[in-house]
Amino acid sequence: QVQLVESGGGLVQAGGSLRLSCAASGSSFNIDAMGWYRQAPGKQRELVATITNSGSTNYADSVKGRFTISRDNAKNTVYLQMNSLKPEDTAVYYCNALLRYTFGRVNYWGQGTQVTVSS
Repeated sequence: QVQLVESGGGLVQAGGSLRLSCAASGSSFNIDAMGWYRQAPGKQRELVATITNSGSTNYADSVKGRFTISRDNAKNTVYLQMNSLKPEDTAVYYCNALLRYTFGRVNYWGQGTQVTVSS
């Protein structure tokens, strides 16, 4: 099992920046990938960005060029640098870790951190 603890959310004006962090603890040696998802009120949870152990990244089209995901493998921590924030980025942001087991892969989720962008 792994525990994910997020931090860095808050209220920011449009055009501003925030940096989210997510630290993984527990049995984190078999993490294949980590990432960020978000869920706005009344909407489904959606992918924001992911990063693999080798550093390969994937971004939602809506955040490309504005958000950057990075990872410190030594600290088992993933970051999401969010620049040029827009009101439509307002959501609860969830950290995700994909763990590899002999029987398959399991997703773990953090508790979520609120990001609010005012216009």
